[in-house]
Amino acid sequence: MLLKTLVVGPIAANCYLLGCPQTGEGAVIDPGDEAEKILQAAQEAGLKIRYIINTHGHIDHIGANHALKLATGASILIHSADAPLLVEPKKNLSAWMGKMIQSPAADTLLQEGDIISIGETIKLEVIHTPGHTPGGICLKGEGVIFTGDTLFAGSIGRTDFPGGSYEQLINAIKAKLFSLDDDLKVYPGHGPASSIGAERAANPFFN
Repeated sequence: MLLKTLVVGPIAANCYLLGCPQTGEGAVIDPGDEAEKILQAAQEAGLKIRYIINTHGHIDHIGANHALKLATGASILIHSADAPLLVEPKKNLSAWMGKMIQSPAADTLLQEGDIISIGETIKLEVIHTPGHTPGGICLKGEGVIFTGDTLFAGSIGRTDFPGGSYEQLINAIKAKLFSLDDDLKVYPGHGPASSIGAERAANPFFN
């Protein structure tokens, strides 16, 4: 699996570019900003972007959806509970930043347990982890998990935005993420990578 991390936008969100080497099909996880930077990286990797996957609907994770969809025709995927955030600036927090950003509506509404196939080699399992937003998800692949703003290295996502729930987030991480293999590499929505084992052992929110 080709995997490239791009840090985009004023809030330094992690955007992930995934690609299948055999077919050249690719996906972008959380294109929060800087569409041209993302498109250039995809072109350099020889990838055709088929999917735009949002781990949740906040502006710093969906801000480049519109430009990427126009450029690639890719399908936008998000959990059904966060679909309204794509098109409502107050809910996606762009209005709070003095902007009125709208993404195109979702092409596919995701649910717990769905599998997203990218080319012949990549399969991502959708894990619903509400708490940061009602429809927050993590995406588990072979040896990796993309945790959005659910779980960070040494921290967790904020729960003080509309629709947030500290109890839900803590419970989702304990029940659905900390039951996974220790060596599963964690790629979060902000900050450095980690692992499930490291976070279970040392994340201060759980120790």
